Amino acid sequence: MAISNRLLSLVLFSLMVTCAFAEKPRGVTYDGRSMIVNGERELLFSGSIHYPRMPPQMWPDIIRKAKEGGLNLIQTYVFWNIHEPVQGQFNFEGNYDVVKFIKEIARQGLYVTLRIGPYIEAEWNQGGFPYWLREVPNITFRSYNEPFIYHMKKYSEMVIDLMKKEKLFAPQGGPIIMAQIENEYNNVQLAYRDNGKKYVEWAANMATSLYDGVPWIMCKQKDAPPHIINTCNGRHCADTFKGPNGPNKPSLWTENWTAQYRTFGDPPSQRAAEDIAFSVARFFAKNGTLTNYYMYYGGTNYGRTSSSFVTTRYYDEAPLDEFGLFREPKWSHLRDLHRALRLSRRALLWGTPTVQKVNRDIEITIYEKKGTDCAAFLTNNHTTNPATVKFRGKDYYLPEKSVSILPDCKTVVYNTQTIVSQHNSRNFVASEKAKGLKWEKYQEKVPTISELSLKNREPLELYTLTKDTSDYAWYSTSIKFDRHDLPMRPDILPVLQIASMGHALAAFVNGEYIGFGHGNNIEKSFVFQKPVVLKPGTNTISILAETVGFPNSGAYMEKRFAGPRAITIQGLMAGTLDITQNDWGHEVGVFGEKEQLFSEEGAKKVKWTPVTGPTNGAVTWYKTTFEAPEGNNPLAVKMDKMQKGMMWVNGNSLGRYWSSFLSPLGQPTQFEYHIPRAFLKPTNNVLVVFEETGGNPADIEIQTVNRDTICSIITEYHPPNVKSWERSGTNFVAIVEDLKTGAHLTCPDDKIIEKVEFASYGNPDGACGNLIVGTCNSAKSMQVAEEKCLGKNSCTIPIEREVYDEPSKDPCPDIFKTLAVQMKCGNKN
Repeated sequence: MAISNRLLSLVLFSLMVTCAFAEKPRGVTYDGRSMIVNGERELLFSGSIHYPRMPPQMWPDIIRKAKEGGLNLIQTYVFWNIHEPVQGQFNFEGNYDVVKFIKEIARQGLYVTLRIGPYIEAEWNQGGFPYWLREVPNITFRSYNEPFIYHMKKYSEMVIDLMKKEKLFAPQGGPIIMAQIENEYNNVQLAYRDNGKKYVEWAANMATSLYDGVPWIMCKQKDAPPHIINTCNGRHCADTFKGPNGPNKPSLWTENWTAQYRTFGDPPSQRAAEDIAFSVARFFAKNGTLTNYYMYYGGTNYGRTSSSFVTTRYYDEAPLDEFGLFREPKWSHLRDLHRALRLSRRALLWGTPTVQKVNRDIEITIYEKKGTDCAAFLTNNHTTNPATVKFRGKDYYLPEKSVSILPDCKTVVYNTQTIVSQHNSRNFVASEKAKGLKWEKYQEKVPTISELSLKNREPLELYTLTKDTSDYAWYSTSIKFDRHDLPMRPDILPVLQIASMGHALAAFVNGEYIGFGHGNNIEKSFVFQKPVVLKPGTNTISILAETVGFPNSGAYMEKRFAGPRAITIQGLMAGTLDITQNDWGHEVGVFGEKEQLFSEEGAKKVKWTPVTGPTNGAVTWYKTTFEAPEGNNPLAVKMDKMQKGMMWVNGNSLGRYWSSFLSPLGQPTQFEYHIPRAFLKPTNNVLVVFEETGGNPADIEIQTVNRDTICSIITEYHPPNVKSWERSGTNFVAIVEDLKTGAHLTCPDDKIIEKVEFASYGNPDGACGNLIVGTCNSAKSMQVAEEKCLGKNSCTIPIEREVYDEPSKDPCPDIFKTLAVQMKCGNKN
């Protein structure tokens, strides 16, 4: 009986997995050229993927896509505050199961860099430190301070012992080939003076004493001790990194930022695939042998895990977007770069480098092993002007700000500026099965001072009050006024002023919501001012003070503060009244949070009322149910008409939302929020929203997410796809008969091309999802694209001029031609 290709592939994959799982012990060393694993030099292409930023059900798919992208190394932090949230109580369950995550990486045949911190930054709450550490007497974080180094060593030892117990280090047969202690300490070291230098030495010695079977690294640590490799973080380490601080240490790039994390109120962050590829090619041309993309998959900051003001979506501009979809062309352009560098592997790792400066902008770097291997990098550093360079008797065209890679010192297989891989565009589509949501609501009661048991003369500091158990804390006081104390004129109202150290607050007078104020990531503190209606007799002033995560960076993090610090009422007949020391009641959290109204059982504890019309109540809970949306595409919930709050699905937190904080572009920084399908049931899924300041749930929408819009934008001078060549020993050979460039397109998930939405051969412009015809266009563009692609999962469209126009009818024969096409993919049925 014949075996299908798909079945054969599955059998082969299973054999590969078995081999990966049964790894033998591997020694790991290094020298000034590279890392050496099991006696073999390695070019390492790495990506940061963090296990708690996605459900475990997503781990295999994300790791598989990273491997398909040409990675052979995964980098992850270990997050102290999720593993030891209460001193001495540990949690390694669910998406906190770091051991399971590392074993999945090993199962798929990749290596691991383990960044144990304990300080990780990572835009993670308190930089990964658990809250209880802040309350250790006389502690100073990240300094040679006895309480801190005691707890840091105890935690580090626990992590290393766990890895050793599970045999996860390479010499034990596991995937961990490197470990990192501390993180970017040079940024703050001077603040700690002598204790900073002593701390670096202590941390390095402590780490190697716990385990010395793999190399240890310190990123951005120019004075790393001799037995620690100092590494680079940044966007252009080929130009900013002065190199390791010892001749026998390799040049490693531990954070190549694929974009930038966002905080609420920020405009979008972008970094072009061409810029990333240029920076990596230059780094490898300058003796680099490892780059790590931070992030390769950013994921989601579920719950309250993000640091101050950081959005729930994390590094969505990475090669894999928040939903785990390929962000093209970033993913595939980097995949092709990795292949090009691997084709140059022997020369890079064993050859002797030489550099020829042609002029100020053009340089040629050659790695050559006499008589066997040669690879060349032709670099044009000019940011706007292309160039032509003569190399070994042949002219090579170099686009602006680009590197061409020649694995045999003859053939251009890749140029960083010319993308031959496909592009795509993301689409959010309202779910048919999950539409028509019917909402119920429950309104929180605004408490008075008499209902709050914790009393103090003045408002308590917010971080210390909440102890990171909630984003919220109520503050309330009461004050009596005679009618003669209040303004007599109807056009004058008293003004409530609250000076806050951050991060946000909602204010209420006599139970009525009067307004909302907040800081931002740059300036957490702010002053809230609103006119208020006061009455003769007793008046209650209540404040819902809010944090949006703890700080994650800078020196002396344990000495940061938040919450209201000075409260006055202006415009009274006697002038301004300071009520800061008026006696205040306090309570951590809100009622619905304590009763877990977001859970199935908790929701039964209160009476919900139907939402029948427009609603805009502050501190209000909303609840609805929905069916699991159609298909298998990832899911999102659209929250653009809400204000600020938190969301849960079936009791699982989706994180914070903040649609009312607009960027300078007039749009929310984020308004679509990921709902992992792992959180859902087939039917009767419960979505609960806690709205702090007032929003209308009628416009909340459950959406499916796809990247079914695919494009190619390619020119006549683009090289053929790098997959057209391979190495066999010392031989470099073409594996296709006709080495021509062309537009190569593939629909995701076995879908087919159902429509050609755009096609132009000439000088089109724009980006995928927004392509436009230029001043030159072949009339046959659409016909050629449809003939080659309609009804297929993948297709190739030629770019030869004769395919589109007879020579005598070419509308623009004197220009370089570009082909731009856009296709829509759909299910076969």
